[in-house]
Amino acid sequence: MSPSDLLAFDQKHIWHPAQQMKDGEVFPPIIIDHAQDCYLYDVNNKEYIDIISSWWCNLLGHCHPEINAALKAQLDKVEHVIFANFSHRPALNVCQKLLPYLPQGLTRFQFCDNGSSAVECALKLAFQYQLQTGRGQRKKYMCLDSAYHGETIGALSVGSMDLYTSLYKPLMMNNIHFDGLDCYRCPYGKTRTACNCECFESAEKAFSRYGKETVAVIVEPLLQGAAGMRMYPPAYLKKLRRLCNAYDVLLIDDEIAAGFGRTGTMFAIEQAGVTPDILCTSKGLTGGYLPMALTITTEKIYQAFYADYGEHKAFMHSHTYAGNPLACTAAATVLTIIKRDHILSHAATKGAYLHTCLKERLGNHKNVGEIRHLGMINAIEIVKDRKTKEAFSPSQRIGWHIFRQAMQHGLVLRPIGDILYFNPPLIMKEETLAAAVDICAATIETVLGS
Repeated sequence: MSPSDLLAFDQKHIWHPAQQMKDGEVFPPIIIDHAQDCYLYDVNNKEYIDIISSWWCNLLGHCHPEINAALKAQLDKVEHVIFANFSHRPALNVCQKLLPYLPQGLTRFQFCDNGSSAVECALKLAFQYQLQTGRGQRKKYMCLDSAYHGETIGALSVGSMDLYTSLYKPLMMNNIHFDGLDCYRCPYGKTRTACNCECFESAEKAFSRYGKETVAVIVEPLLQGAAGMRMYPPAYLKKLRRLCNAYDVLLIDDEIAAGFGRTGTMFAIEQAGVTPDILCTSKGLTGGYLPMALTITTEKIYQAFYADYGEHKAFMHSHTYAGNPLACTAAATVLTIIKRDHILSHAATKGAYLHTCLKERLGNHKNVGEIRHLGMINAIEIVKDRKTKEAFSPSQRIGWHIFRQAMQHGLVLRPIGDILYFNPPLIMKEETLAAAVDICAATIETVLGS
């Protein structure tokens, strides 16, 4: 089919995620033909900088020759095998290579298909653990205001984003949601670099009232992604860990977006110096090649399920593609490259460079309220008035208009509302980062003026 025929077929049959399809009448989908390094190329051979790592999962660039070669070799061995009562080298390699990077005490791996399924696995695992250790009265979960943990019904039930949850509330579990973590508009008048996490009082009140009926609290460490890349200090996680210990509530660490070096460390929770009871990870795990996720827990939790068959304590949770050898091969190769090529240390240097470029180019723009960063992640909050921090009306769709302009100039700058973010592959060159900043600034100026 010709490029125009491909687009026509897409618009007739494909229902794309996370967008109003009627927008396609004025902003049709881009048909991608191939990709290389940090660039995408459409069917007309137009080049786009993939500054969002194709939804935050592409760590090492597209079509990485070493990952490609590893997958081609694995194809000639086994493409898939049931993971119940079977194992294989690629899965064992992933666990062996990942163990040294995990917070101390996390040793047991459940293989899942995607981030939402990893969260569902964690929620069920936590509930059954509490039940099998004599705390069967615990049936609720806690989560933070503006939390996002996926879009299956269980994952939505521990999220607090009305955009995703409001329509489905009749189907969802009734959980406990507490406030906190909007450091840009801190109600206590503090900043994220100079506070004592005063907002934690909301968590303390929730635990005081509901702690004895709570299974687990789930948290996105250091940044709430879908909330607009809200970033907060590690001290909050230290306090949360202590509170969980005091009430025998499990701590679930959702590293699906934050993991694999995005925040400057392999896992974001490292920066708080604490260990969760359960850690969920996906996205960057396979370098963006194949769907795969892990739910990782402690030996203590594992032992609560280890019993004679007749006690019926097994964790009866499964995914058809759990432990897929191809996905595991990609993940093991990603981990090899990260260690061998010192990817995290190089990314730290690039992250600082990127933030400097953005501050110099956009730091004084009349509609840029804040440019916050964590590792390689930078978020640009667009506001109507930077002095009062007043936001634009959502009906104006400022972020969407900037996105459209950026795409015309070859930059994939998909926003979260009016928050523009840079979450590039960890190997992106400085000249590419600088080019992306220039396009971003030019598009903001086109939409909002200089």
